[in-house]
Amino acid sequence: MGSKTIVSVYLIISLCASIFITRGVAQIQNPQANPGLFPPGLVPVDLVKCWSSLFNVQGCVLAISNSFLSGNFENVEAACCKVFSTLDANCWPQMFPLNLFFPPLLKDNCARIVPNSPAHN
Repeated sequence: MGSKTIVSVYLIISLCASIFITRGVAQIQNPQANPGLFPPGLVPVDLVKCWSSLFNVQGCVLAISNSFLSGNFENVEAACCKVFSTLDANCWPQMFPLNLFFPPLLKDNCARIVPNSPAHN
């Protein structure tokens, strides 16, 4: 009976160790840090960076979300338009994957609200 207990304890310890080692290795790896993982020009866009500037303007994300769902742009204010107009165009397909026509429409509307912002070409 003693040897079965010892084997069971070793088995439990080795299983726990393998779980912790696997979790640690998975957390260390960063797919963006591996050169050659993505072809040039196809590096994924950092969505946190894309959305962070919009979160800095109070009510901007809510106004854009409401515009996205309703198609009505009247609640988007000038401060939000200024920030949205400065976003990298590579962010748009990642931010609005269900409607690729929305970002150009919003940017054109923002060009009317904020005269100095460039319209979508």
